[in-house]
Amino acid sequence: MRRDNRNIKRIENKLEITATYKVNRSDELLEFLLKKCNTSRNNVKKLLSNHQVLVNGSVVTQFNLPLAKDDEIKISKNPVTDNNKKSDFIREKRKFYTFNVLYEDDDFIAIDKPHGLLSVESDKETECAFSYVLQYLQNKNKALRPFVLHRIDKETSGVLVFAKNTKIHSMLKLNWNEYVRVREYTAVVEGVMEEKNKTISSYLFENTNNLVYSSTNPNGQKAITHYTVLKQNPQYSLLKVNIDTGRKNQIRVHMQELGHPIVGDDKYGCTKNPFKRLGLHASKLEFIHPITKELISISAPVPGVFKGPFEKDKK
Repeated sequence: MRRDNRNIKRIENKLEITATYKVNRSDELLEFLLKKCNTSRNNVKKLLSNHQVLVNGSVVTQFNLPLAKDDEIKISKNPVTDNNKKSDFIREKRKFYTFNVLYEDDDFIAIDKPHGLLSVESDKETECAFSYVLQYLQNKNKALRPFVLHRIDKETSGVLVFAKNTKIHSMLKLNWNEYVRVREYTAVVEGVMEEKNKTISSYLFENTNNLVYSSTNPNGQKAITHYTVLKQNPQYSLLKVNIDTGRKNQIRVHMQELGHPIVGDDKYGCTKNPFKRLGLHASKLEFIHPITKELISISAPVPGVFKGPFEKDKK
């Protein structure tokens, strides 16, 4: 196993999509498209060679690219070219993301995802970490691609892990929570915590405005969050947070429930934004390799800006 600190860079194009397909089981890209598109093999090959096929938001031309359950395939009306990407970048002034590979072996690749970047594409936004990692892997070997194991919020930075083959992906995807041992985050929240260590357990629901909220109703998704105060001052507290369950917005909702929302989180009640970003970082992920049973531990350095409010308190 080895570490790799090479940077990954990519600019995404604005697209006009004519068809979208969801993958239900493992397949190869060309064969999948032949089943879904009412057209000839030559026409499907032309779509691929013309850069009109996207897998999870990234252009793919490889006919035999392996697909996994839950991959999303889109067909663009027009070819997606490097020139188009460049002009879109200039016109829309999009961010040009760079980040480091934290860990890589034959089965996994982990990156330090920057804040502001989706883990995988959404209906409204195609630029995502998956696309960057796909480009990075295919620059080394066209037979390689990443497979999504988990996600972290767009505005959260830190450890994001992908599988590198269908076997590992299939073994982990359905039982990810059973293989994960540690999900550790670093958070900066408003105010002074009343308790230095605490566990919050509740059930989460999502309303029609896409806001997640906490409840005692057991019909929701159970969420368990543990925190420990690392540093504090009259304005902010720096926390180490561990979660037993990986629910959407879980930490953000639980901190709001305690009356100490995460800084920069106006979605969940915070009025302060000293970092010009969300004060939440996925600092460590540990999981069991499904075949070797080895414990794999991956850490991402805590952003220096998180420590800034507490440096002046040193004597």
